[in-house]
Parts: sequence; C-alpha cells; structure tokens
Amino acid sequence: MARSTPQQTLQRLRIIVAIQFMGATLGLPLLPLFLEHRGGNPTIIGLIMASFFFAGVISQYFFGHLSDKFGRRPILVISLIIYAIASGFYIVPMHASWFIVARIFQGAAAGAFEVASMSAVAARFPEETRGRAMSQIIAAQLLGIALGPMIGAVVNVSQLGWAFFATGVVSLVAALVTFSVDLGDRAYDPTPLPPLSWNPQLLGALGAACAAGISIGVYETCWSLLMHSHHASTFQIRLSWTVFCLPWVLLSPVGGYIADHWNRRWVSTLGVLGGAAFMATYPHIHNNVVMLITGSFESIFSALSVPSISSYLTQGADNREMGRRQGLYTTANTASLAVAATVAGTLYSHSPALPFTIAAVSASALGIASFVTWRKVPGRVTTQLN
Repeated sequence: MARSTPQQTLQRLRIIVAIQFMGATLGLPLLPLFLEHRGGNPTIIGLIMASFFFAGVISQYFFGHLSDKFGRRPILVISLIIYAIASGFYIVPMHASWFIVARIFQGAAAGAFEVASMSAVAARFPEETRGRAMSQIIAAQLLGIALGPMIGAVVNVSQLGWAFFATGVVSLVAALVTFSVDLGDRAYDPTPLPPLSWNPQLLGALGAACAAGISIGVYETCWSLLMHSHHASTFQIRLSWTVFCLPWVLLSPVGGYIADHWNRRWVSTLGVLGGAAFMATYPHIHNNVVMLITGSFESIFSALSVPSISSYLTQGADNREMGRRQGLYTTANTASLAVAATVAGTLYSHSPALPFTIAAVSASALGIASFVTWRKVPGRVTTQLN
C-alpha cells in the first residue's frame, strides 16, 4: 500500500466517517417511536437506548488499546462489519425488548470506530495543527448526522427496520473503502506500549466528556418524545437533527482554528456551560419552530468548543498513547450518556422538564470542575503555528 500524506489520510477518513454516520442516523431520530410502536414503554425505550452506550463503555478502552498495538485500520474495518450485521436485525418482527441485543453490538462497533478514527488523526498531526484536523473529522460526523435523517425521511415509523437494514449496507460499503486507506501506523508494533500519562489535560477532558455525555443521553431518549408531545410531525423531528448539525458542519473549521490559536481552557469551558444553558430551556419552549432555531444556536457553541476539548485530550501525549486516551474519553462520554439515557425515560414519565434540568445542572458542575483541573495547563500550544 502506497504511503499517504497526513492530509490525504484525513481526506479519506472524512469520507469514511461521513458515510458511516449518515448510514447510522437514517432511522435514529424515530427509533424511540419505532420502539414504542413495537410495544416499548418509556422505561424500556430508555434501557434499549442505553444498551448501545453501555456496550461502548465496556469495549472502548479495550479497542483503544488494540489500536495502539495493532494499528487503527483493522479496528475500523472490523467495527464496520459488526455494525452492518447488527443493523440487519431491525427488519425482524419482534417485541421492542429484543432489540437490546442489536443495540449492544451496534454500540460496541460504533465505539471502536470512533476511537480508531479520532486517534488516527490525532497521531498523524502535530499539536499546532491537530485542532483543525480533528475538527474536520467532527464535521464529517455531523455532516453524516445531518444528511442521514433527511435521506431516511421516505420511511415511516412502521417501516423503520428497512432504514436500519440500509444502514448495514452503508457500513459494508464504508468497510470496503477503509481497506485502501493508509493511516500511517504500523500494522503491528511488538515493542511495549508507553505508559498512559494521567495528566491534567486528560483528566479535564474526561470531565468535559462526561458533561457532554449526560446531555446527549437525555436527548437520545427524550428529544423525540418531547417534540412529539408538542405535536411535531416526523419530518420536523428529523429536521431538528439536520438543523442542529448543519451550523456545526459549517463552523467546524472555525472551531479548529480557535483550538489551535486561542486559549483552549476558556473556549472548552464556555462551550460546556453554554450547552447546559440551552439544555435547561428546551422543556419550556412549546413552539416546534422555536425549538429548531434554538437548537441551531446551541450547535454554534458546540462547533466552536469541541475541537478545543479534543485537542486538550491529546496535548503532550505519545503517538502510541492516542488510542487509549481516546478510548478513555469515549468511555467517560459513553458511560455518562448511558446512565443519563437509562434514567431519562423514567424521569420524563414524571415530568418532561425533569431530565433536562438535572442534566443541565450536572453538566455545568462538570464544566467548572474541568476548568479548575486545567488551571495549570497551557491553554495554547507553544510551537509556531502555521
């Protein structure tokens, strides 16, 4: 396989990531309603949604370790194949509770895919340009998320299983493309891995990861239910995902520039606190159009801050440490997400505002804790920026 430059690797990974995330979100916005249609109540829906993330919790660090040892490309290919097989089960006519098995395999595969793709970029780019490089992968994720729900709009709730089947086909296509990608690392390195450095950069990033996970967990379980309670159409529910993602895609390069040039500590913290403030407002908005507009403004905060958090995560780390760091980050994010998704359905049953309010308070506390943890860490890289 011919060696690729870091930029060539980045461009190919962007295509793979966009394809996979587009396929993964074809039917995702309506999944809670699909599970409700199959006999699931809010508590069962929460458990099924959470099973996806619990699978990631127990596997992501493991896959990060494997990617540091055996290379990122094999992990990417295997994860895409597993995701494809699991997605095929949604066309089987069964009660909602059985879908927990498919979600477990999807969760483990999705976690491995994210760890391998993000750590591959972090390992190929120096710190002074890493923020901009990682922002492009994040933008590819959001582009896929923006396109997937709208492409899947031709399928109604009762036919959603076929959208997930299509997801499996898309994942297989992405796996085939990945075979030809040079990620710049050795297929297998027999030398011992360097020890993992538990420095303030990593610890603060883990706090920010938990803050984001709590918010996403509530959205995963409750967002569609909240909009549906406001008599939103399935098109409006799908559109809400796209309206959130598109500003992030457009502004992601700006977020990458900010990560490489501004103080990451302040940018990261303001992003977390801003997201928490938006989270607290949604249950009190009863106009679906206003909810869509508000979501697009929340997206701006995320686009400008997430590349800074991702850059802090790997700041000062060895290249063969990237997979484990990314594995820890996604594990912290997924664990908090899984817990939030599990309890959010029950909390929503008591009051639609309750899960959103608790998540906003928790994310704010974690954001402040990260800010304190980073207090002695340089907010800017000291090498000459390009």
